[in-house]
Amino acid sequence: MKKLVIMLLIPVLSVFTACSAGSGETSSVDYGSYFGEREGCAVFYDASEDKTEVYNEEMANTRFSPNSTFKIISTLAGLKYGVLKDENSHMSYNGGDYPIDSWESDLNLKEAFQNSCVWYFRQVIDGVGQENMQKDIDNLNYGNRDISMWQGSGEAPTPDTNGFWLGSSLEISPLEMTHIIADIFEDRTDYDSSHIDILKDIMQSDIPDIYGKTGAGRDNSAWYSGFYENNGKKIYFAVHMEGGDILTAGADAKETACRIIGDRLSSADN
Repeated sequence: MKKLVIMLLIPVLSVFTACSAGSGETSSVDYGSYFGEREGCAVFYDASEDKTEVYNEEMANTRFSPNSTFKIISTLAGLKYGVLKDENSHMSYNGGDYPIDSWESDLNLKEAFQNSCVWYFRQVIDGVGQENMQKDIDNLNYGNRDISMWQGSGEAPTPDTNGFWLGSSLEISPLEMTHIIADIFEDRTDYDSSHIDILKDIMQSDIPDIYGKTGAGRDNSAWYSGFYENNGKKIYFAVHMEGGDILTAGADAKETACRIIGDRLSSADN
């Protein structure tokens, strides 16, 4: 896979990326009305035409913690290195108290992914190991590729709800996120196609033909990233926004993304 070419656009945080996905035409679009008073950005990438559309270019090129969107990568890594077998792979609940009731039970992969259970994926990532995870991060050229804070920042109340992907060392821009997801589903990585099929299944949203993963941080930032299918092709996307409550911010980002997607589909049909 071609390496990402990074050019600093603003000090430290902002980057423009070019990779095997997204090296073609990029244009600006105005989705401001979908975000209301909240600051946000949106990236949409049509792999069949290698065209990227961006709302709020500065924010789309700024790196943020991936938070729970990183479950896309940890799922593939878990399957690749044998920590997970399939969507029914089971992890046992330790009896502790967690902020989300659905985390307080034994879970399989599909349940853990769709309920965004941190402790489950902490076990997956520890099973993969830091050396293997670094290899995958490097192969994907995933953002700043920094997993040095393996155990995380310590801001969450328990060790198994902290990690390098949660408000810690690893960061990625929405533009990079979109193009990496495209690389995965366009078979431009070394992940097995059967594992990608499992990932697609657990990414299925409650809206037909939309696949994604939410993410939310303790700073109240939020993501919804994935792809939707229309007329036989995939359109990849990432929506990132600021503000809101950590327990609802991811759902807000998903709602915003789905409203944009709905209008894009309506426009394409006309």
